[in-house]
Amino acid sequence: MDDIVLISYFVALFILFVFGCHGFIMIFYYNKYRDVKPIPRNRPEEFPLVTIQLPLYNEMYVVERLIDSVCEIDYPKDKLEIQVLDDSTDETVNITAKAVELKKNEGFDIKHVRRSNRSGFKAGALKEGLSTAKGEYIAIFDADFIPDKNFLRKTLSFFSDQNIGMVQTRWEHLNGDFSLLTKAQALALDGHFVIEQSVRNKAGFFINFNGTGGVWRKSCIIDAGDWHTDTLTEDLDLSYRAQLNGWRFVYLKDFTSPAELPSEINALKSQQFRWTKGAIETAKKILPLVWKSDIPLRVKLQSTFHLTNNLVFPFILLAAILNVPLIFIKNSGSHELYFAVLSLFVLAFISSFVFYLYSQKDIRTDWRKKIVLFPLFMAGSMGFAVNNSRAVIEGLLSRKSEFVRTPKFKLENEKDSWIGKHYTSRKIGLSVYVELIMALYCLVGIGSSIYFSEIAALPFQILFFLGFSFVSLTSIKHAYSKV
Repeated sequence: MDDIVLISYFVALFILFVFGCHGFIMIFYYNKYRDVKPIPRNRPEEFPLVTIQLPLYNEMYVVERLIDSVCEIDYPKDKLEIQVLDDSTDETVNITAKAVELKKNEGFDIKHVRRSNRSGFKAGALKEGLSTAKGEYIAIFDADFIPDKNFLRKTLSFFSDQNIGMVQTRWEHLNGDFSLLTKAQALALDGHFVIEQSVRNKAGFFINFNGTGGVWRKSCIIDAGDWHTDTLTEDLDLSYRAQLNGWRFVYLKDFTSPAELPSEINALKSQQFRWTKGAIETAKKILPLVWKSDIPLRVKLQSTFHLTNNLVFPFILLAAILNVPLIFIKNSGSHELYFAVLSLFVLAFISSFVFYLYSQKDIRTDWRKKIVLFPLFMAGSMGFAVNNSRAVIEGLLSRKSEFVRTPKFKLENEKDSWIGKHYTSRKIGLSVYVELIMALYCLVGIGSSIYFSEIAALPFQILFFLGFSFVSLTSIKHAYSKV
């Protein structure tokens, strides 16, 4: 039995080590291409026709803000078409209809597009809108975004040749300092948008459209096979199909599109579940095409890391479970060499820290205050292991599920609140109880580490305990929060 635990723990840490140390590779390319920046073309003499798509589903709190901000974009009205793709089933429908009518009276070519059902969810709505879109370019914004007034003038200037199919902007956070939950999310997303997206784009690897805050060339979408509805990450799926067809993407790190982060943890869990499961579904679908293609080996390897990095969550959970018996095994026999080798795996933790440190130093003047939150982010990642491991398993087993959208509440400062509003979940799922059990289990690990004086194991035991405790207790607290 001891051998099974030792081998399983080694495998789990090795997988986490491989994915964790990939951060060193990202930092290497970050420094190598630090001075490389995308170059815009000169302003065109004629403005191209653009269609802006706004996919909605029950967004009563933010839909007016979205439509108002889109209509404030600095672009000729006669060259702009706006499609509000509204699949809502609540008051959002009437709120949207009034907002659209108001903008029509102001001279905007804006349409309130309704479907009889949510077939294909967001991908289905985008696909239906595309079938009638008049624009040469398609800009997409989710309901929680407030696009910059110069968005179209800025992004369109980077379609420097006919081979460029998509331009993506960096997400900025309207409520990044709202709570510990949003602060941790901001840190995590900054790592993706500042390092991963930027580095991959500069180094010639594949990147992904992030579902919003970007512009597509319509012909690119059509050439890549249009939007597919067989995964929960239709944006990642289309991105890879387009790039495998030879289209190039441009990523703008220094131009941002502000958006609202989930402030309620059960909404965040739904978002993370969808992103994680969808990425696994896309990996199963796309990776065979990647490895059959004639793209360079380095691109194939990076694409594999990109599409499979969510596989770490079951191994995080496995490591948390095996941490406790490992303490007893270590103090009941002679495994000095084994544990000496395990100590090397701390490099993965260092790699992750350096990765997020670089991302904060790049864009934040107060980066010292931000990077202090790294232990909180790590604990949160561990705490989400139950939720996201279930997503990985369902993705691997090809179990289909509904596209559960992430509700937003128009929270832009600390005085705003989501409590008492529609869309908040009042359900306590089985995973919450599992997280609570894991928190108590990891508390046993802390006590055992102290008892056996395993000081080196104590920090990770504490992180697991804090992560599972925070996620489970906050889930219960938010589910029962009232006005």
